[in-house]
Amino acid sequence: KNTVILGIYTLVVNFPIPILLAIGINEIRNKTYKKTIQMITYAPYFISVVVLVGMMMQMMDLRSGVINMILQKLGMNPINFFGDAGLFRSLYVWSGVWQATGYNAVVFIAALAGVSPDLHEAATIDGATRFQRIIHINIPAIMPTIIIMLIMTLGGVMNLSFEKVLLMQTDSNTAVSEVISTYVYKLGIQKAQYSLSTAVGLFNNAINLILLVAVNKISSKLSETSLW
Repeated sequence: KNTVILGIYTLVVNFPIPILLAIGINEIRNKTYKKTIQMITYAPYFISVVVLVGMMMQMMDLRSGVINMILQKLGMNPINFFGDAGLFRSLYVWSGVWQATGYNAVVFIAALAGVSPDLHEAATIDGATRFQRIIHINIPAIMPTIIIMLIMTLGGVMNLSFEKVLLMQTDSNTAVSEVISTYVYKLGIQKAQYSLSTAVGLFNNAINLILLVAVNKISSKLSETSLW
């Protein structure tokens, strides 16, 4: 249950935001500003998961964290971010947005670079606004790329970041943070139940395969775009 909820939450949030970022960057005309935005959004991807979680723990510490210090300055009560099970999923997903959005947007930026300028010029002459050109030219042009990326993302929706979940896991949030990958680790490595852990891992991969084939089949019928 935790794996499915966290996977869907990650998909719903992490998939559309890179597309919006790519469209926004594509509309920037100042090359220096455009490259600066790309660098700022792309750089967090190179931060390791261990460092990222360490930064989060330092910034969100109940007593010395900068976020809680700001909240107290504003007259609010400090929040035990890692001790509150209800915040685990949002912390996991939105920290992933900050880290991976710039990297995930690269493929969509590349797809937008292939859109013919003649289409935009013709639309501008016809009186189309920038928003109308985005809706009727840019998005249809990159739709095959969006569909392919969606199929691949859905095929791995059950594969969460094991390292990140394990590092963020505490005794107080285990009820919502225990996912299949951490369960397999604890069964196989800590409890030496190799047969059961292997079966659980195989079951997880089988679900991913079924999702990939099913979504690809649906996509090929509805849009004529598919992996095979």
